[in-house]
Amino acid sequence: MATGTQKGQVGLERRIGPWQATAINMTQMCGIGPFLTIPLMVAAMNGPQAMFGWVIGAIIVLADGLIWAELGAAMPGAGGTYIYLREAFQYRTGRLMPFLFVWTAVLFIPLIMSTGVIGLVQYLGVLWPAVVDDTGAVNTLGHVVGVVITGLVVVLLYRKIGDITKVTTAFFGVMLVSILAVIIAAYSHFSASLAFDFTPGAFGSGGAFWTGLGAGLIIAVYDYLGYNTSAYLGGEVREPGKTLPRSIILSIVGIMALYLLLQIGILGSVPWQDVAKSSSVATLAVSTAWGSGIANVVTALIVVTAFASVFAGLLGGSRVPYEAARDKLFLPVFAKLHPKGHFPTAGLLVMGVITAIASLFPLGVVINALTAVIVLVQSVAQIAALVVLRRRQPGLVRPYKMWLFPVPLIIAFVGWAFLYYSTDTLSQILSVSWVVIGVVAFLIFARAEQVWPFGPKEIKEEYLTTSTSDA
Repeated sequence: MATGTQKGQVGLERRIGPWQATAINMTQMCGIGPFLTIPLMVAAMNGPQAMFGWVIGAIIVLADGLIWAELGAAMPGAGGTYIYLREAFQYRTGRLMPFLFVWTAVLFIPLIMSTGVIGLVQYLGVLWPAVVDDTGAVNTLGHVVGVVITGLVVVLLYRKIGDITKVTTAFFGVMLVSILAVIIAAYSHFSASLAFDFTPGAFGSGGAFWTGLGAGLIIAVYDYLGYNTSAYLGGEVREPGKTLPRSIILSIVGIMALYLLLQIGILGSVPWQDVAKSSSVATLAVSTAWGSGIANVVTALIVVTAFASVFAGLLGGSRVPYEAARDKLFLPVFAKLHPKGHFPTAGLLVMGVITAIASLFPLGVVINALTAVIVLVQSVAQIAALVVLRRRQPGLVRPYKMWLFPVPLIIAFVGWAFLYYSTDTLSQILSVSWVVIGVVAFLIFARAEQVWPFGPKEIKEEYLTTSTSDA
């Protein structure tokens, strides 16, 4: 019989309340995403029917969010998925699954952040044309600017969590102002006939909606990513049993409403053919309604919003390798906290460097790659983890239990499987290769440490007050 006690997050300070947790999630979720990808989505689905892609994407992430809510409330600690996989899969495969998660997270979290940097520079090109080429794509100078911006984010995050929550709340306010400004501008000269001018035959068999749904959902789900950021910060959240579920669910519902309003408004103010070709669609919508002067002001706010999303994402992501290193499952340097600020320094610096490098690649390549990597080792594995933990640790205190279980699990699994199938072949090959290399790295580690499969398993049910599971 294996026993354990709930582990406190030594050194981390629980300073994040429900408002700050929701703001962190929503800031990371929104960021530059919709301003950058609405044209991509309209182009992928060949018309205004792209608006339904946001709804289907929201259903997938809401189902997945309920998984995060149950696991995060029961096991609030720095690292999120790392903890959930560690607790669930230790019985059969030792430390393999949590190791693979950290191995992939060090890659996919910076990939997500790099898209924010790319989008920031694209919109900056409206105010400073020298950073983009004639098509609106980021040029060499723009790449240099992106690297510098990433460095500035790291510098701002290099401080105590209490100070950071104040900055994040301010960024959240800027995000709301920028997205609401675009929405108001769009609806000030809204045309329903323009917004709902669906492509003929779009919803029929073989129509544009169905043929573009896979590519559209990849974009939609990418835009929702970040609803789990507060779970990565579980060791720094007050009353996590209540705060984490609320912050996850509220942020998904809130962002879905904003995205729908934004997309429908833009489609009702600008012909969808022009939307599909735009590299700065928010600026286009505002300038159409109010002129270039106000459009430039809103563009500046969008640049700040993009900066805020990178800020919030690196804040949460930098905590992931910290927990693994504390468990002696990752490089020891990642377990060290800043002596005065009490935050993990190595995770922040390493992810900042990878973000800067990834920002040099095209946006579409990055989105496909990060989606493929996330599905394999986080999304699908976490679905299995919830089922395993309900069976293996029935005595685990669960402040929140998933609504309508197991329906959300099924919806999430089908959604993630379809998304993986919809990514390009190169991304699928690279994601599988990265996992295989991770397995090899784990075997080298396991051999050196004499743990499973080269030694005994260590069953530590650290979030159980009493255990009913057999070791």
